[in-house]
Amino acid sequence: MHRWLYCRLSWEMMLYNEQIIWCCKVLYICVYVKQQVDSKKAYRIVNYNKRLTSSAFKSLYFTITCHSSHPIFSLFLSPYFPHRRPPPPENSKMRILAKILTAVALIFLFTDPATAEIKTLKIRSDNRPMILFEKFGFTHTGFVTVAISSVSVTSSLSQPDPSRLGFFLLSEESLIQVLLELQQNPNFCVVDSKFISLLFTFRDLSPPPQSSFNKTYPVTYPNEYSLFFANCNPQSLVTMDVRTELYNTDNGDKDYLPAGLTQLPSLYFIFSIAYLCFLGFWISLCLKNKLSVHRIHLLMGGLLVMKALNLICAAEDKHYVKVTGTPHGWDVLFYIFQFIRVVLLFTVIVLIGTGWSFLKPFLQEKEKKVLMIVIPLQVLANVASIVIGETGPFIKDWVTWNQVFLLVDIICCCAIIFPIVWSIRSLRETSKTDGKAARNLAKLTLFRQFYIVVIGYLYFTRIVVFALKTIAAYKYQWVSSAAEEIASLVFYLVMFYMFRPVEKNEYFVLDDEDEEAAEMALRDEEFEL
Repeated sequence: MHRWLYCRLSWEMMLYNEQIIWCCKVLYICVYVKQQVDSKKAYRIVNYNKRLTSSAFKSLYFTITCHSSHPIFSLFLSPYFPHRRPPPPENSKMRILAKILTAVALIFLFTDPATAEIKTLKIRSDNRPMILFEKFGFTHTGFVTVAISSVSVTSSLSQPDPSRLGFFLLSEESLIQVLLELQQNPNFCVVDSKFISLLFTFRDLSPPPQSSFNKTYPVTYPNEYSLFFANCNPQSLVTMDVRTELYNTDNGDKDYLPAGLTQLPSLYFIFSIAYLCFLGFWISLCLKNKLSVHRIHLLMGGLLVMKALNLICAAEDKHYVKVTGTPHGWDVLFYIFQFIRVVLLFTVIVLIGTGWSFLKPFLQEKEKKVLMIVIPLQVLANVASIVIGETGPFIKDWVTWNQVFLLVDIICCCAIIFPIVWSIRSLRETSKTDGKAARNLAKLTLFRQFYIVVIGYLYFTRIVVFALKTIAAYKYQWVSSAAEEIASLVFYLVMFYMFRPVEKNEYFVLDDEDEEAAEMALRDEEFEL
């Protein structure tokens, strides 16, 4: 249930950036109440942190009360509270730390598991109290290796305490309890929490000038953990070189993919074979109907080539990461073919929506503007995708790049709908004057069906797949990837079938006796969007 709530509330969080931390806190209390937390304690925390806007509260109230019968849910969302609000903590610095921890928790909840390849990064003069490095699904034979070197900590207040800096593992379930600890004690340091798996503190470092540490830790309890670094020294700057390895072992062999993603290499390879077979069939169909082949059909064939190559590179990328911990250059090819494939996909959808090539040999000015908007935005979206995929939540601008990718993707998905709507409206207007009701009815039916197919594809791949990622247990994260590839393959099959090169296409070649029935159908309002 709590994973469903995460998915539902994510949209509210995107709309209320300023209130996102408090919204997340309310959600954590809801989940923790389900785990039988003291209701008075939960009430006090939520009551103090009730800083959401009224509309966000209404959405929270609707979501939670409709899906749980626990009385505490209605209690803390009621507009009137019978108790007095407790005073805020005295230590404002720890309040800031609490907000930052909650923000990190938000990233923790909505971040996909990393590919967990061996990562080496440099942290320079960083003052963040919490840094999330990776999220990884472990089996009962998992291991974590953390090596740090060239460590230095400076503070403008006093000598930093090395026992207040360290690395630890945190599970999703323990996150809520850590947040409660932080609320109860203003001077609480997350390194001292009994709910974390502390790996080491800076007290364990070798003496200067080396100031380094390297150790491997077994993970005996299988779960999905996140690797964090905590700095509880106020106004201190940390500089260090970090190398991390998170992996599971199978018969002595290391597997650097999380437990829920280890099936991805085989999955991507199977779908690449399917697209290659699809490409072969498309080529034979075009050769069989040469007179009906248009330029759009050549672009559609190129799209299949890019999709197949993209999946082959993805399979090789994941395979080498799984076996060696590094992609061996396959990630570069993957991003290249992904960029070409995504740009080509949106271009094909826009061109089909305008009727270019098979209905008219030119594009109108407004249709050209759509392409001029979509293509540059897709370039930006792919840059954001590369930054997200090749770095991680440990960089300061990682959340910003995620927001850029989400915003650009939404804009592109909306933009490609307009040409289809314009074509439908144009066909409706044309049908009133040219006397070809049956032909226009067929075209209108085709574009209306294509409109529904595109909307369904965008909805499934952007919302349903995200819901599957959120709801599925960490061992079954591959299911969302499989669902996305299946949906994409079905979309390609339907789109290519609807606009296949056939000499006597059922949509465009109709008998004159259908004219009267077609005219009546065109008057029907069911074709209005």
